[in-house]
Amino acid sequence: MEENKTIAMPRIGEKAPEFKAVTTQGEINFPSDYTGNWVILFSHPADFTPVCTSEFMTFASLEEKFGKANCKLVGLSVDGLYSHIAWLRTIKDKIEYKGMKDIEVKFPLIEDITMDVANKYGMIQPGESSTKAVRAVFYVDPKGIIRAIIYYPLSLGRNFDELYRALIAMQTADEFEIATPADWRPGDDVIVPPAGSCGVAKDRMDGKEENVKCYDWFFCTKPIPEATITKKLIKK
Repeated sequence: MEENKTIAMPRIGEKAPEFKAVTTQGEINFPSDYTGNWVILFSHPADFTPVCTSEFMTFASLEEKFGKANCKLVGLSVDGLYSHIAWLRTIKDKIEYKGMKDIEVKFPLIEDITMDVANKYGMIQPGESSTKAVRAVFYVDPKGIIRAIIYYPLSLGRNFDELYRALIAMQTADEFEIATPADWRPGDDVIVPPAGSCGVAKDRMDGKEENVKCYDWFFCTKPIPEATITKKLIKK
């Protein structure tokens, strides 16, 4: 009878597990090398596979956009370094997809043939595959804290608009001390935290608090212009 395996996985709000790794851009110490930056650490099942190829091309084409939002990209699979290098060279030299061609992947891709990092981050899901990492995405903030985790099965390519939207939403929440509602995008109204006193709550409900609209005592919103968010969060 096969023993049940416990999948270790860090949780939102915890420090990102530390590791040292060899990558296509040299050795890294994670997350200490990225202090002061947001990081998206993401895994893919294998080199030389079509879904992963489409994802790496998309991430590479968006690297500058993520960089302007103070976010670094770090990839991982359980393949070796020479496999990574050969695959990324093939992408640049041979693959054209959705108008993307000559795409050079400049962010680090971790070699993890021992699966040490993948296991540390719960990227190996035995029900899906015991030899390949699933499509995991970890958002790590400038203090090295895990802020969000998204998992996809092997067959499903990621939505990169959503990966970027989630990043900006978390940064906006931090910067302006608000929350973001369903389907929020920069320029949409944001959620105002519940009032800390009865007097403030009454002023909100009576429409006396500037720019705040309340639908009930627990559900109040206010506008933050997209230009205000862009000025605060996006580098030119």
